[in-house]
Amino acid sequence: MKLLAVNCNTSGSVTREIEAAAQAVAAPGTVVVGATPSWGVASAEGYYESFISAAAVLDLLATWPGHFDAVIMAGFGEHGREGTRQLLDAPVVDITEAAAITAALIGHRFGVVTTLSSTIGSIEQSLDGLGLASRCAGVRASDVPVVDAAHDVAATADALAEAARPLLAAGADVLVLGCAGFAGLDTLLEERTGVPVVDGVAAAVTLCESLVRQGKRTSKAGAYAAPNRAKPTPGWPVSGPAVR
Repeated sequence: MKLLAVNCNTSGSVTREIEAAAQAVAAPGTVVVGATPSWGVASAEGYYESFISAAAVLDLLATWPGHFDAVIMAGFGEHGREGTRQLLDAPVVDITEAAAITAALIGHRFGVVTTLSSTIGSIEQSLDGLGLASRCAGVRASDVPVVDAAHDVAATADALAEAARPLLAAGADVLVLGCAGFAGLDTLLEERTGVPVVDGVAAAVTLCESLVRQGKRTSKAGAYAAPNRAKPTPGWPVSGPAVR
């Protein structure tokens, strides 16, 4: 089984961190390949950057030359999920959905600790669209930018624990890491808070594996029907002809 883990930004170091974290939890025989958009944003931390990122990710997937069995969208609360499901037949698992669904299975209410306050709105909207907003005790920013998360993991974990305090006080009994750049920090945050912590990248890997093993693919009967290939799209894909 081959899973394509798509970083939502152009940072190769973040892609490598995502790939390593994903491969660490993958089952024997599963290969995780990290993918980085060739253009876009260095980090997606707000609506404007998120929409640019979504276009860059769709461009990457439309022109990706190799085979994959499922796609992990490694951008927490980022846009593009629905368009990607229209584009592809393979299962598409967004780490926001994967983390929230997993958290809802192991606790009554979960809280999300993320990067900057500019990301909170899109995360809340994503959870609302998923139907799990009522299970969320809140979303809090740690003020740790995506690109700085891995520079000092202990300090990042401390900042996440501080951001988690009001969530725990509000009744959260599970925490969710609200950024792909936080992948692998779940154990450190569990040590600091005493509650289960869900890493969306890890959750997405296991959900992808489950869907592939069950033989399930994205439905093309309704909202995710394939786009009309005959319709003119001047200048798109940006990176060249689409792979059919």
